[in-house]
Amino acid sequence: MTTGPDPSSQLYQATQVNRREFVLSVLSVAAASGAVSAGEAQAGPADAAPQVHAGGVPLSFEVNGRQHSLTVDPRTSALDLLRERLRLSGAKKGCDHGQCGACTIHVDGRRVVSCLTPALQLEGRRVDTIEGLQRPDGSLHPMQQAFIDHDALQCGYCTPGQIMAAIACVREGNAGSPERIKETMSGNLCRCGAYNGIVAAIGQAAAEKA
Repeated sequence: MTTGPDPSSQLYQATQVNRREFVLSVLSVAAASGAVSAGEAQAGPADAAPQVHAGGVPLSFEVNGRQHSLTVDPRTSALDLLRERLRLSGAKKGCDHGQCGACTIHVDGRRVVSCLTPALQLEGRRVDTIEGLQRPDGSLHPMQQAFIDHDALQCGYCTPGQIMAAIACVREGNAGSPERIKETMSGNLCRCGAYNGIVAAIGQAAAEKA
């Protein structure tokens, strides 16, 4: 009949000591590893490896007649710069992929989708946003008034981009017919479906300009 080990034997006692030492050593290593990991976690981004991109790049440009000089992360879009840094929230972030036109602004007189335009491309340029359309006497831009007259909006989220694109449409000579207006404005989406009013508003503004 097989019996268990004799607790009083020297071999049994030595084995138990070795086991205790092994367990204690493993626990000590685990605790030390945990302390290091916690320390690294608490260290935060300041102790992390530096990012590949540089800190900031100086940028100077004009917005709605005012000169701005600031330092910009090279990854920043023109839209985020206007909204987050300059607090000009008229241009809207709709799709952030250049597909809806809600972020349309003018750069040197030409319409661009600001969500796809790197902020650094604005260096030395003139930018116009919906906030800069109001006349010195406080009156609205003719295109803004035309949108009101024809109820060319519902929720209004896309309206700033629609108006900026509409002004460019007239300026570019593409407002001669409803068909031409629709083609030129096809990059600006209105989820509320106010397209008939938008086309009519552009036609009115174009006629007044003529």
